Amino acid sequence: MSNLELDPAETLCADEPAAQGIEVIEPRDVPLGGPRAMPVRRTLPSRQRSLVGAWCFLDHYGPDDVSSTGGMRVPPHPHTGLQTVSWLFTGEIEHRDSAGHQARVRPGELNLMTAGRGINHSEYSTPETTTLHGVQLWTALPGPFRSAPPGFERYVPPAVGLHDRNGARAGELRVFLGSLHGSSSPVRTYTALLGAEAVLDPGGEALLEVAEEFEHAILADGGALEVEGTALAEAHLAFLAPGRGRIRLANQGPRPVRAVILGGPPFPEEITMWWNFVGRSHEEVVAFRDAWNGQLAGQGPTDDGAPFGPVVELTGGEPALPAPPLPNVRLRPRPSAHTPHGTAGTAEKEGPMTVQESERQSGKTEFVHADQKHRYEVHVGGVVAGFTQYREKEGGSVYAFDHTEVADGYSGMGLASRLVTYALDDVRAAGRRIRPYCPYVRAFLKRHPDYADLVEEGFVIDED
Repeated sequence: MSNLELDPAETLCADEPAAQGIEVIEPRDVPLGGPRAMPVRRTLPSRQRSLVGAWCFLDHYGPDDVSSTGGMRVPPHPHTGLQTVSWLFTGEIEHRDSAGHQARVRPGELNLMTAGRGINHSEYSTPETTTLHGVQLWTALPGPFRSAPPGFERYVPPAVGLHDRNGARAGELRVFLGSLHGSSSPVRTYTALLGAEAVLDPGGEALLEVAEEFEHAILADGGALEVEGTALAEAHLAFLAPGRGRIRLANQGPRPVRAVILGGPPFPEEITMWWNFVGRSHEEVVAFRDAWNGQLAGQGPTDDGAPFGPVVELTGGEPALPAPPLPNVRLRPRPSAHTPHGTAGTAEKEGPMTVQESERQSGKTEFVHADQKHRYEVHVGGVVAGFTQYREKEGGSVYAFDHTEVADGYSGMGLASRLVTYALDDVRAAGRRIRPYCPYVRAFLKRHPDYADLVEEGFVIDED
């Protein structure tokens, strides 16, 4: 989803330490679109808080009568440095993006788009939709993966039962990212994240065991939700600082109430967020804006070589959205210190979690072939710590490896070598050949000539 404000604020995000109590964030109304704009309620970013873990944007909309507002009509627009998370309660949205993905976003189905180095997409509610209701969220990509290739994933999480302390049914839970209450999502993220929907029955109460190192936020989609005994008004967001191992949710009303649960460890970086771009500085955002508007004006490449890919097919027959004018002033960043649980007044350590720290939490390093993303990945503690990517050639019989990357904080552990070994073993098992354009893969082959037979005939790897 695009941020369609005509005068969007430049947000330098780095939250102040939070108290151990519950911080309630009131929503602000934002019109999404033109004269018949669909209204949304935004709680992230806010004056009180810019981030909850890596979550940096939260729009809550509906139930929206599409016949009066026109529904969601968001023409092609760009994104950088983030992932978008679409989660619907009612209605359907058609998604198209410049990486070639087209999907119907339906209730109870996660749709996650990785913008990475740049993507553009459009979103339109379908003709069959009469009522639109849901949330749109963004997560900031950590520094090492801000230039990740664009991608798209879908997942339908199962409903698991919630029960009160006496064992009586209290509602149900769907975990679309991360793990909670014994349910885990297979969708991989670039930082540790939690995303879930809980629907509590009338009078239902549930106690959820959560990661103590996470910040958490609970969005009320209903007017009778209590979080840790604090009543939460409709569309308000409750923020809870790290240090809690359990969160109690209760429905005090006569009808079911929905809660959206978000979480993650405090994000260690300052981010500059303006319009639909997430960067690290004012200058970087200016460059993103100029690249997109230049592409629309025909001043730059408009095909696959463009920073945001080719402009997607105009689903609604409307032109792509140009980036609005930049503000005349820039905001100063707020302090980047976070207060860890149990150590008030001490700054959270900066930088990503080390391999040793992550493995202490999960005890697991694994290698996977993420074939839909055209890459092999190494996961440490459930987080993507590195990848080697390829392009399919000759009908898929040849993998052209063009880039290998390991995140800061995971260096010195031999992950890149182990990852490429895993990838080449998989290539061999499948009977494929490779073109090693990636400098790291080329260097690996020189060190390990036993893999030289995988190189496509005629491809020279000895040139410096």
